[in-house]
Amino acid sequence: MTRPRADQAAGLRSMKTGAGASRGQIKVISVTSGKGGVGKTNIVANLAISMSRLGRRVLVMDADLSLANLDILLGLNPKYHLGHVFHGERHLDEIIIEGPAGIKILPASSGFQDLTILDSEQKLALLEEVDSLEDQLDVLLIDTSAGIGDNVLYFNLAAQERIVIVTPEPTSITDAYALIKVLFTQHQEKNFRVLINEARSDKEAREVFRKLVTVADRFLGGVSLDYLGLIPYDTSVPSAVRRQEAVVEAYPNSPASRNFVRLAKALLEDESRGGLEGNIRFFWKRLFDYQPFEAEQGGE
Repeated sequence: MTRPRADQAAGLRSMKTGAGASRGQIKVISVTSGKGGVGKTNIVANLAISMSRLGRRVLVMDADLSLANLDILLGLNPKYHLGHVFHGERHLDEIIIEGPAGIKILPASSGFQDLTILDSEQKLALLEEVDSLEDQLDVLLIDTSAGIGDNVLYFNLAAQERIVIVTPEPTSITDAYALIKVLFTQHQEKNFRVLINEARSDKEAREVFRKLVTVADRFLGGVSLDYLGLIPYDTSVPSAVRRQEAVVEAYPNSPASRNFVRLAKALLEDESRGGLEGNIRFFWKRLFDYQPFEAEQGGE
């Protein structure tokens, strides 16, 4: 069922960084979805904690710039957020908070809805700030907002890898396809990893993936969808949410927790795969260099 990867997309991928492949090499993964309510933020939190327990230094960025919720999920109360950095009121290391298992969290900027309104001076200041993180991280996980808005596209295009979360609900499959379609047809992004959430069985998860592959093959020739596996339906997950804890912390032996650990290991074992460019400054530069798509007359 897993399909081979295509070459890295052109455009943003054509930029090169001067950083070497040693300490500056940070794995940057966006976790995204076509619709809300698919458990994306929960997946990010549990994946981050699982990676941290495997010895990686993990920073989670809450990139839902208009509706922060990662801190609420984990029972945290950040005093500052990314907006304070954008406006020069705080340094980056002053807003980062520590979460479970030693993960670091970069709180979202509630009410700050569009990165395009930052001026050149603000962008430069932030690039200088992120330089300080280079030797402190191994993985940057980005929890994007749902949908196909500009901020969602910014972060997905700037990241090295994109994980699309899909549930068995038909609307989730449809909206995931819509997100993939926009990133492919308007921005030439070809490679996506698909994680099925809340599946009742491996058979159901693979059927959901098959449906997504079928419609992508039919209408988006050239897209590569890679099946990452599933997080099973597990009553321990909503129970942990009510406790404002990650399920891997509250119920470490639950089926969902065991699958989060397997997923973390699989993603980290991919670290040696070639072709992943850059460092965290490179990520932010690609983010700021993004230009919203404007359809040409007669275009798709």
